[in-house]
Amino acid sequence: MAPRLQGKVAIVTGGASGFGKGIATKFVEEGAQVLIADLSDEAGRGVASELGCAFTVGDVTKRVDWERLLKEATEKFGKLDIVINNAGVTYSNKATEEVTEEEFDRVMNVNVKSVYLSTNVIVPYFMENKISGNFIQIASTAGIRPRPRLTWYNASKGAVITATKAMALEYGPQQIRFNSVSPVIGSTGMTHLFIGKPNTPENRKAFESTVPLGRGSTPSDIANACCYLASDEAAFITGVNLEVDGGRCV
Repeated sequence: MAPRLQGKVAIVTGGASGFGKGIATKFVEEGAQVLIADLSDEAGRGVASELGCAFTVGDVTKRVDWERLLKEATEKFGKLDIVINNAGVTYSNKATEEVTEEEFDRVMNVNVKSVYLSTNVIVPYFMENKISGNFIQIASTAGIRPRPRLTWYNASKGAVITATKAMALEYGPQQIRFNSVSPVIGSTGMTHLFIGKPNTPENRKAFESTVPLGRGSTPSDIANACCYLASDEAAFITGVNLEVDGGRCV
């Protein structure tokens, strides 16, 4: 069988680690040309070298960086088909009244404003060039089944899911698809923040005990879901929030 993403060009934000690296790895394996963006220059260059893809330092909360990402993708690869909005942040699990304004702003800027900027910059490119573009947001089960002490993270991911569905309706006539993927807690660089203690198997048990399949989401789980949604196999799928959560949200 031909690679599922052969001939497609994708931007993956937060591609230097965690779910983002998993997505970039899968996309390269499936024939896509990938530009990963990350704040970490060293880690990003390392992953790009490992995968044989392109890399640029990028801050997803800045319009100028999105404009540069679009320019770099189109100049290097000739076009752009897929945007994976994976970059995200949270704050340490704590009582909501203890969340600082700085933490609130950071969560909303990285998790929500980045989606606004990516679509505001790239949707016009898709429409002008009559490209059936594809946006995939990495949301979270927190946006569907909120947990206490992570209120504003929950809210940010709920906003991502709702905005994704709204844009799917708005831009369906232009054949631009919008979907989101919602992992349950896994083992990533942010896990210690979600659970409010060191990321060890023992400390993850309380979270994982709420998952019927008994474990957290892995980068491969999320990458496989994104690959399907980015492929032509999902050409009639838009406005979906795909819960890759082992049954957590049932």
